[in-house]
Amino acid sequence: MHVSEGELKEFIIDSGLVAKKEIDAASIEAERKKQSLGDILVSRGSLTEDALRRIQAYVLGIPFVNLKEHRIPVDVLALIPEPIARTHNIVAFKKEGDSLEVAMLDVEDLASIDSVRKKTGLKILSRLTDTDSIKHSLLQYQKSLKDEFGDIISTEALKIRVVAEGNSDLTSADLKKMAEDLPIVRIVDTLLRHAIVQGASDIHIEPMETGVLVRYRIDGILHDAMTLPKNAAAGIVARIKVLSNLKLDEKRLPQDGRFKMETEADKVSFRVSILPTFFGEKTVMRLLRETGEGFTLEVLGLHGENMEHIHRALKQTTGIILISGPTGSGKTTTLYTMLDILNQPDVNISTVEDPIEYQMKRVNQTQVNPAIGFTFANGLRSLVRQDPDIIMVGEIRDGETAALAINAALTGHLVLSTIHTNSAAGAIPRLIDMGVEPFLLVSTVRVIIGQRLVRKLCEQKEAYSLDAVARAKIASEEEFNVAFEALQNEKLVKKGTSLDDISFYRPTPSAECTDGYKSRIGIHEVLPVSSAIRDIILHSSTTDAIETQARKEGMLTMREDGLYKAARGITSLEEVLRAVSE
Repeated sequence: MHVSEGELKEFIIDSGLVAKKEIDAASIEAERKKQSLGDILVSRGSLTEDALRRIQAYVLGIPFVNLKEHRIPVDVLALIPEPIARTHNIVAFKKEGDSLEVAMLDVEDLASIDSVRKKTGLKILSRLTDTDSIKHSLLQYQKSLKDEFGDIISTEALKIRVVAEGNSDLTSADLKKMAEDLPIVRIVDTLLRHAIVQGASDIHIEPMETGVLVRYRIDGILHDAMTLPKNAAAGIVARIKVLSNLKLDEKRLPQDGRFKMETEADKVSFRVSILPTFFGEKTVMRLLRETGEGFTLEVLGLHGENMEHIHRALKQTTGIILISGPTGSGKTTTLYTMLDILNQPDVNISTVEDPIEYQMKRVNQTQVNPAIGFTFANGLRSLVRQDPDIIMVGEIRDGETAALAINAALTGHLVLSTIHTNSAAGAIPRLIDMGVEPFLLVSTVRVIIGQRLVRKLCEQKEAYSLDAVARAKIASEEEFNVAFEALQNEKLVKKGTSLDDISFYRPTPSAECTDGYKSRIGIHEVLPVSSAIRDIILHSSTTDAIETQARKEGMLTMREDGLYKAARGITSLEEVLRAVSE
């Protein structure tokens, strides 16, 4: 089943999808390169791959299906396992008698068709589809997986051997046997896979008086996932301790560990923290995905002048770039994104972190260990003797680390680090409180980035407008005007548009987005240290004075950047207010 070049060319000309002049030029190139006309048109951008598939389906007389219009029954979808569907782009969508209709991107993939035929024992009828349809179907797999995980956990929970009360008397051997109990192994494995499918960043397993509460943090918000029977608590904690290589019989002291897990789609590292509580040991696991796509500054939410200030600072060979914000505000992700930009063959990059969250190629990463006296300060002191060009310090926590970072910047290194303050301007007084002299800050600090994370709205959202009275309840008119001016400067609004004409958006819950939000993005304030700000640092160094001058020089505050993103429909005003309080 192959479309001849003549038939394909004739149909494309008749369809009017591509100008004849472009088709003739592509034909000459196809002949010269010994490639098909369709492939050349796709590579030139004259035709999309999906449009080419539709044309081929029409010429060959193969039915074309749009799976976005189908709600596939779970039992039919499950006939082809999700890993095979994802790898080979083949989805079962309709079963009648002994026939199974499958949607594919390549109907000539006979090996996949034969594999599905052998697995199901059914007659396979192949249909052509497009990439959007396949993506839509894979989302349905995730929903059915969630239901399947819930069933597995409830079934296995009933099989757990009842452990006598007084678990404190259990020996290490008893606990190890419990951790290897098949129902416990299946419950923990399913919990971890379920969290990965849900896109969780953290798993909380909390012992209560009558049960075990499992919660997932998804897009920064904790959600109750399930409640397990009380008798599962000891086995689950023991299983996680075995995976993390922790002491099984230590229940009085907190323990920290780490382990990795691979699924068909992801390689995930779990950072484990176990803490004794009144009803037993509470476990929190942070999920760190190692196989995700690399971030860019644009994807993180940086734009316009903010991005230019950062790129200018990254081009410097000395100085300090600081990222400020509370725990969980995405500081580490921003640091790694900057390191990725700087990571070129002609520079030596060294880091000292607690812990190492993502492994980076060609970067020398070191993890601190305070238990043996290896602190940020000690690590940084050793790093400068390793001939680095760029140094990344996970966090400036004390005066000693701050002094060493400043010294490294003064002696010819570019230093990237984070600091816990509520705003970009607040980083300077915090460093002075640590004992750093203002004249040293003036010489070294290049740019300070303050950030928070807000949830992104899904594609389905409800537009509405705000008048001046409604806006006043959310933020000052000046803040709205600054955000509107940023939209104008980046040519994101039409000429003649006023602030009253701008639409804002509310979340609309749907099957794909249960609460109307999916994923997160940063809202930022980027404070370049100008000559006027250096003067303020030397004389007053107050947060308000620094922020006032920065705003005069054009800095968007986090709230204003949030209003900008709300006006673009990226997030909602409610999310901005939740993330940035007064």
